[in-house]
Amino acid sequence: MSRRCELTGKSAQVGHKVSHSNIKTKRRFLPNLCNVTMISDALGRNVRLRVSTNALKSVDHRGGLDAFLIKAKADELSPKAVDLKRQIEKKLAAAS
Repeated sequence: MSRRCELTGKSAQVGHKVSHSNIKTKRRFLPNLCNVTMISDALGRNVRLRVSTNALKSVDHRGGLDAFLIKAKADELSPKAVDLKRQIEKKLAAAS
């Protein structure tokens, strides 16, 4: 499983560990990922995603999972999240 947020696309970055003597060694900065169950109001069910804690704050700020996915670009989302976005848009279009 790749270390990539399913909502924001945040992934591992590469940098240097710098010692006191200024020796630089390669290291990876991993995103803070957690398995979360979110509620989709439009679909009326729970969705399990692996997201970064930064994405959790963004979802909360935008007003829930549905609002976040509708506003998000499809190229940043994982295939699972893109499928969810399509289902939510389809459900909202049918409701209106």
